Parts: sequence; C-alpha cells; structure tokens
Amino acid sequence: MTTTTTNAEQATLLISEVCAVLKAAPGLPITVIWPDGEPIEAHFHVTEVGRVQKDFVDCGGTVRRVTTCLLQTWVGDDVDHHITGAKLLKAFEFAAPVLKGEDLPMELEYEACNVVTLRVVAVENTGAALIVRLAGKHTDCLAKDLCIPNPKSDGTCTPGSGCC
Repeated sequence: MTTTTTNAEQATLLISEVCAVLKAAPGLPITVIWPDGEPIEAHFHVTEVGRVQKDFVDCGGTVRRVTTCLLQTWVGDDVDHHITGAKLLKAFEFAAPVLKGEDLPMELEYEACNVVTLRVVAVENTGAALIVRLAGKHTDCLAKDLCIPNPKSDGTCTPGSGCC
C-alpha cells in the first residue's frame, strides 16, 4: 500500500497568495464571486478558518491524503456588516495553531440549499474591493490505469484485472 499526499488542483490559491493580497489592502471590503459571476451576500461572515484533512483509498487501492484550508461562511441578518481584508487576516492569525504553518490550498464553504465547498481561484484588488473568485470542485477517478479498460484491448472487464 502506498501513501500519496496530494492537494487540490493547481489553480486553487494557497493561503500565502490570498494573504499577500489582503495585506496589500487591509481596509478594503471583500466581495466573494460565485463561479457563475454573481456575488454572495455582501454581509457574509467568515465563521471558521480550518485545516481539513481527508484520508482515503482510491478505487485502485492507493491511500491518499488531501489537505486544505477551509473558510466557512455564514450569512446572518446583520446586513450592515462587511468583512475587510484586515478582519480576514485576523482570522488567519487566530487559526495559525490549527493551520500548523502549512501553505494550503484554499476553499470556501457556503450554505445555500445545501452546504457547498468551492475552490478559491483568484483574489483581485480593484481599488474599491478585494474580489475573491470561486470555482467548482470535480470528482475524478485517480486510478484510471486500473479502472478504465485499455482502448487497445477488447474493452472487457475480466475478474482479477483490477477493473472495478
């Protein structure tokens, strides 16, 4: 059995990349943009900054680990509230013992009809706001070499072949 450490996709920003933009403009309000281009409510809160580790075995039998930094958001009734770069930096300071100094890929958790987790893929300083852009996550087979029949073969799945 092999243990492999993998993190989220390459396009996901790291904590250090996000914090660098926040430090450059700590007084600006943060606006979070869904993958479809629409903003989430301007008065959202960041209720948790966490280190999330997922240990799992893929369908090919390889033990894997994914570790991310998760920002949990919540939208309350206090519509006069607007989080700034400085406030989010303070949350990262509080979370430092939990994050263990790791520069992890960042994700954001939000509750709409269901709780969804999205990747943080960009943070932009427009001069009037810090724009945090999100992208979706995808599932994938991590053992395609074992699970997907070779197109050069007859494409059948035989017992003991490692397929399925």
